[in-house]
Amino acid sequence: MWFNSPMTSKGYTGNTDNTETPKDISVTEKPLNPNKISSGRVDINVLKSKLEAEQSKELKKNIFIFSLCVLLLSSIGIFLSL
Repeated sequence: MWFNSPMTSKGYTGNTDNTETPKDISVTEKPLNPNKISSGRVDINVLKSKLEAEQSKELKKNIFIFSLCVLLLSSIGIFLSL
């Protein structure tokens, strides 16, 4: 018969890929950098100064974008009123 071709009789039995997770868990529990030394203490003043510097940069960027939009809208308004 024409239904018994070699491709349809094989089915999914030919796929024997190993898809199990590895049993060796000790390798995955190791840290990426074992030589990293952590003191456990953080100076709050350093964190505050970094945060203030980042917020200052954001504020300057936002003011620049806002002034650019105001300038653009005012120039469009002047152009359309002429």
